[in-house]
Amino acid sequence: MSFLEKIKLSHGKEGGIIEMVSLALPMVISTACDGIMTFTDRLFLSALSPLHMNAALAGGLVVQSLVFFFFGLIGYSTALAAQYYGSGRREFSSVTATQSALIAFLACPVILIAFPVVEKFVYMSDIEPSQLNLQIIYMNILVFGALPGLLRHTLSCFFSGTGRTGIVMVASILAMLVNVGLDYIFIFGKFGFPPLGIKGAAFATICGSLSSFLFLLFVYLLPDNRKSFSVFKSFKFNLEVMKKLLYFGYPAGLEMFLNFLAFNMMVFLFHSQGGVVATASSIMFSWDLISFIPLLGIEIAVTSLVGRYIGAGKVDIAHRSAMSGIKTGLWFSFIVLIAFLFFSEDLVMVFAPQQRNDLFIEATPMAASMIKIASIYVLAEAMMVSLLGALRGAGDTHWTMVASVAFNWLAVLFLYIIFNILSMSAIAAWASLVLSFMIFCFFLFLRYRSGKWKEIKVL
Repeated sequence: MSFLEKIKLSHGKEGGIIEMVSLALPMVISTACDGIMTFTDRLFLSALSPLHMNAALAGGLVVQSLVFFFFGLIGYSTALAAQYYGSGRREFSSVTATQSALIAFLACPVILIAFPVVEKFVYMSDIEPSQLNLQIIYMNILVFGALPGLLRHTLSCFFSGTGRTGIVMVASILAMLVNVGLDYIFIFGKFGFPPLGIKGAAFATICGSLSSFLFLLFVYLLPDNRKSFSVFKSFKFNLEVMKKLLYFGYPAGLEMFLNFLAFNMMVFLFHSQGGVVATASSIMFSWDLISFIPLLGIEIAVTSLVGRYIGAGKVDIAHRSAMSGIKTGLWFSFIVLIAFLFFSEDLVMVFAPQQRNDLFIEATPMAASMIKIASIYVLAEAMMVSLLGALRGAGDTHWTMVASVAFNWLAVLFLYIIFNILSMSAIAAWASLVLSFMIFCFFLFLRYRSGKWKEIKVL
């Protein structure tokens, strides 16, 4: 049976479309809520000025770059908890969560120590001083949200790995409601609060993350969960599980850190081309993020299902789960393609400032063109996240790290050459990046098709 013929396996079986959607839909909603929070920050700040929006985008990426090694490392606990769950060793799923929480607590002092060093590099960049000042203010507040964010991620991974993505969805909806509500109050100064501008956006983000963590912790400590997963017995260091988490998780963490650092460099390269390009690229990246984040929900679902069935020794069903993820993602991406291709101008105008702004007016046609170009690769993104989820769920984290990091940093080098040596336009640069992402997706397909992921032993 050919690879494409295997995609046509029955939807209703284990690992089929029905099981995938039931697990993925809450995660899609959950990750979409996270995207809405980020999007709302930039949308509300764009009403103040494009510089506020640009500062939130670039500043947020800097802080995420510091956090994302640990975020990716902890993220592998989804696959590890799923494999323990699938093998019938439920109590080790909670042990995995405890080891992840220990990593989160140890990560925070490292992040706070590294922050001043990173801040100096930001000062050395070519960003306009008016944007730079706002960006530094935003970063200095947002960095203190690292601990609640990592702890929230720890418990989200536990519930995702054990198949209870609905709990993660509720927690994300809560975070979104708190974040968006406080954005409105803090940024514009409503209900007696002073207008805090970009400071308010940072405070609202931290409050949203903290509220979500507290909800997840409440559910985690409920009697049914404590009994099913021996939660109280898990509150100790476990060398065996920690070694597995570090060995298979550090490539995912290193990959996420280096890739976000590369993405950060890409944003800085666009922003260094002046205010018009910075505004156009901020709008484009904001919509690109909104379209991509729900796909991460599918990736998490694929990782969970593949990990569960690999743990249970059902490799064929793990493969079926990956194919179901691709099909689910394609349906969503097709809708995004239509929106980007035919409504790009309307999407740009969502970010229009309250008062006339010449910078925004000049950036509008460029932003619309960039969004149309992004429509070219949205279908490839659906395949990419499912293949990555499957490979990580099976433990193939070392190969994905090397391939993904090499690709992203080659893209940074390519973008630098385009701007600084070839002196090409921002639109041409973005089109080149889109093409390179499609090439990377093809290499992921070849790796998955080779079947080497089926030979990896995690437990």
